[in-house]
Amino acid sequence: MANKYLVIGGVACGPKVAARLRRLDLDAEITIIEKGEILSYGGCGMPYYISDEVHDIKELWSTPVGVPRDVHFFKNVKNIEIMDRTLAQKINRLEKKVEVVKLESGEKMEISYDKLILAVGGTPIEPSIPGKDLNNVYKLNHPYDAEAIKRAVDSGTIKNAVIVGGGLIGLEVAESLTKHGIKVTIVEMLDKVLPKMFDIEMASLLMEDMRTNGVDVLVKNKVLSFEGDDQGNLKAVITEQGTIEAELALISVGVKPNSKLALEAGLEITENGAIKVNNYLQTTDPDIYAGGDCIDNYHLLFRKRVYTPLGDLANIHGRIIANNIAGIKEEFPGILGTTICKVFNFNAGSIGLTEDKARELNYDVVTVIAPGPDKAHFYPTAKTIFIKLVGNKKDGKILGAQIVGPGDVAKRLNMLSLGLYYGITAKEMAKMDLAYAPPFAPAMDNLITAANIMQNKIDGLAKSISMLDVREKLKNKEDFVLLDVRSPKEIEEISLPYKNVVYIPLGMLRQKYKELPRDKEIIIFCKISLRGYEAQRILEEKGFTNVKFMDGGIVSWLFERNIKK
Repeated sequence: MANKYLVIGGVACGPKVAARLRRLDLDAEITIIEKGEILSYGGCGMPYYISDEVHDIKELWSTPVGVPRDVHFFKNVKNIEIMDRTLAQKINRLEKKVEVVKLESGEKMEISYDKLILAVGGTPIEPSIPGKDLNNVYKLNHPYDAEAIKRAVDSGTIKNAVIVGGGLIGLEVAESLTKHGIKVTIVEMLDKVLPKMFDIEMASLLMEDMRTNGVDVLVKNKVLSFEGDDQGNLKAVITEQGTIEAELALISVGVKPNSKLALEAGLEITENGAIKVNNYLQTTDPDIYAGGDCIDNYHLLFRKRVYTPLGDLANIHGRIIANNIAGIKEEFPGILGTTICKVFNFNAGSIGLTEDKARELNYDVVTVIAPGPDKAHFYPTAKTIFIKLVGNKKDGKILGAQIVGPGDVAKRLNMLSLGLYYGITAKEMAKMDLAYAPPFAPAMDNLITAANIMQNKIDGLAKSISMLDVREKLKNKEDFVLLDVRSPKEIEEISLPYKNVVYIPLGMLRQKYKELPRDKEIIIFCKISLRGYEAQRILEEKGFTNVKFMDGGIVSWLFERNIKK
């Protein structure tokens, strides 16, 4: 007798489970229940439809050769039955049946199963903000939402927009709207955008680039209400810091797992509100599996479960669920939180622990900020990336990384993902055999350079101070020397406007070191910190004992600067 596999939910995880099961079990009866009309689509592509980079929204649910992944595709190619516009209302675990209702006709029926897969996704969090039901106040969770936003944009009536929340979707949509000539303001309650991904100095680099591209980024601010006109159309957003004119708003403050169906069936739910699963993605009922945005994941470095709704994870979950159902025993090991996005000129990604989180977990933290070109510096398409490594001084292990900049971030992030999975140390990373040719990377890749800096810090050779701490010293009017060891040409182009700055090019430092006071702290900087470290060692050779270099150099400095026009 053929096995009966029932999948509740489409988009990513559900269709992946069904397609893999069909390849593993040729005779099985496989059915997908989906409440919507669009079965399987790439939700992460929606901001790029709004921006016109994806011209036809149907591309989001088509194969690479343009075939729509619709009911006919799954029936003809996969031999999978699709019940679209059908809502699963109740799971009868005792009889192994699911009660469903056809949304168009109201017809109710029961469908039996041998194995049930819950791929019911997540739902946007909707804060209780007065006026959120006004016209042109949107969320972005479905292609229909993207189409509605695009229609509003194309109408020509939208001049100003407000994004509520500085998360991934909010930042991507901010860029999309700006490309249509719309003035965009982001309102974020915390002190930075992408707060789960970045520490403040790395987020600040990204926010600076966004502001350069015309986006107002208002942090430590809260939306109080939406204000409409007498036609029910949005006209302004009221915040703690004032009123912002806006004809369009997007609420993008996060997602929560859909666990109601599972909870009502008596399945266990985690403290994150997600459906509880084991390492094999089985729920507390061994005949029911769950994956995608309705579950949470064990974080290998946090050492606890976290909610991480991402499309790549949903697809991985789907394959593993199918393998286990078909008798191929496979565990899902957990995640490292690898996340990336593109915002205007910057690529921005992170993995593992931020510095703030690592300190919260009581690690003996060591950090590095290493800017540099993503290719050989002389290669014409080289672009800067900023790498922040977070490590454990005790054993040298890399705990996390953040990378931003216009250069190639994804390649380094993926290498870190593999390294962190196996517990790589800074010393090991510095010896990685990475691909080199000038069009692809510097002779010593940015990761290798960052790892060497970290190891030098662990070994006590490199002594640094963060730009935030330098800024605090300046604000407190502490008596110290800021030693600039760059060339005269560099200083002419950009410099720091402080009275305690002293200029001695690195090549002259051995001759002119006597001009520096021995009774004051000396903080050295150059363009990216490499010469700063060399200058630190030179001064220590000359007997100076209170010397540091500023992590990241002047290219990472986010405060007052004199820049040649």
